[in-house]
Amino acid sequence: MKALANNHIFWLILACVAIFFVNLDALFVNIMEARNFITAREMLHDNNWLLTTMNGEARYEKPPLPTWITALSASIFGLDSLFALRLPAAIMGLLLVLATYIFSAKIFNNTNLAFVGALTLTTSFYVVSASRDANWDIYTHAFMMVCIYQLYLLFSEEKNKFRHALVAALFFGFSFMSKGPVSLYALLLPFLIAFGIVYKYKNMRSRIIPIVVFVLLGLLLSGWWHWYTYTYDPELVAAITEKETSNWTGYNVRPFYYYWSFFTQSGVWTIMAFVGLLYPYLKNKVISKEGYRFSFLWTVLSVVLLSIIPEKKSRYLLPVLIPLAINTAFYLEYLFRRFADLTDKRETIPVYFNFGLIASIGLIFPIGGYFFLKDHLTGKWGWFILLSVLLFVIGFMILRFLLKKQINIVFYLIIAFIAAITCFGMPLAKTLTVNPEFTSFAKLKNWQEDTGIPVYEFSDFSPELIWAYGKPINVLQEGDSIAIPSEEQFGVLITKDDQERFYEVFEDFSVAKIRRYDMNPHPPESRSHKVRLWRDLFVVTKP
Repeated sequence: MKALANNHIFWLILACVAIFFVNLDALFVNIMEARNFITAREMLHDNNWLLTTMNGEARYEKPPLPTWITALSASIFGLDSLFALRLPAAIMGLLLVLATYIFSAKIFNNTNLAFVGALTLTTSFYVVSASRDANWDIYTHAFMMVCIYQLYLLFSEEKNKFRHALVAALFFGFSFMSKGPVSLYALLLPFLIAFGIVYKYKNMRSRIIPIVVFVLLGLLLSGWWHWYTYTYDPELVAAITEKETSNWTGYNVRPFYYYWSFFTQSGVWTIMAFVGLLYPYLKNKVISKEGYRFSFLWTVLSVVLLSIIPEKKSRYLLPVLIPLAINTAFYLEYLFRRFADLTDKRETIPVYFNFGLIASIGLIFPIGGYFFLKDHLTGKWGWFILLSVLLFVIGFMILRFLLKKQINIVFYLIIAFIAAITCFGMPLAKTLTVNPEFTSFAKLKNWQEDTGIPVYEFSDFSPELIWAYGKPINVLQEGDSIAIPSEEQFGVLITKDDQERFYEVFEDFSVAKIRRYDMNPHPPESRSHKVRLWRDLFVVTKP
């Protein structure tokens, strides 16, 4: 039993399975996922493995490695399996957690500290979201974390330098082939700076050739696909590159301080993460002052580098959460050792508030959840009752051990709290998003099969709709003009914003509205009801 209790890898895998893998198909496909799934489907159907497409149009904005992996999973388990399509992202989440644990255990020479940091990472909000959501961010950072670990071994050990250089280059290439230079800039670069400041680069003369090998092989693995697309489709690549470059400086621009609340993205660890960043307060209390300084600098430098880029989105903070989880672990480990002896309320109140709040949520969920969900629990009562019992029991135990000042047990109960939500709460997710007018785009294909009428999109397509439809839909708008189909009778899909122009273009045609396809999970009166997720189908007949 003792061996099992100390088997950190086993418990990390178990936690990741419960939090990342269970109920992967519970949520609706979002816009980023739809783009990626469409590209994977067109790889399988149209053999577009290198010159990638979305709805039949070139899609070179993102490198294809994650799409290849997703397509492979879909080819094994089926394109209709949402679990199969999201499974690779969950595996990447597991890889990220294990790589972070192994790296932390090595650099800090403390497996318990590394275990706490890895569990904190596993339950950080955006890490959970990215590992359950088939976007490509989790791929690039998971691969880069393996690269960072191998580079650390290259910098710190005298044996196997070339092996570490080769493995680091391989995973650097994987990272770049997942989302370009994002992780290089936001995760690797701040690591290199922080490592150099704290640990110094020692005996570098003997490492020059392995580092050169790493750089050259990394560049080769990172750049070959970009070279290929530029060689075989140079005009489109140039146009897409120009558009992507302008987005970094002119799209979704936010002020420099936009990321100041980055620690809130750790979710349940928000207060712990914030206190962990109070360097003057914590530097003399942690188990390793040098290690804490390193994790602190890595975190802050990552935020600063991301803040320099004009384009900002909350999800771009995912790489920051990796060193932040390690940094937070230093504070949590301090609480494990010393909280029972603390008397200063300035130190104890944040801890009581943070964990007491989570305990309170668990205790009130059975009643609060019932009043909030009671009208939508048909067929879901079993899940609701089971979740209510588990959250109440875990909440009670958190409160009990918090009052006993046994913070280490409280910490593990928080992990169980998050796991209970993903395992038993996710099946309730769709009860929160009920649209009585929901009509899947998959039914449009059935209508076409019955009528034999071809269908076109009027001005632009929404990825979620194309994904549900199952194959590409041609768009009539070409630049500023509208192409008139050659068929005598055809269907046209239009949004609210296109209606006026649609009637102008087809004023000399016979037009009949057939129905609305609405794939919004939220009802029309909701603020979350999006125009881009519905289309009106009109049948147009030439005179």
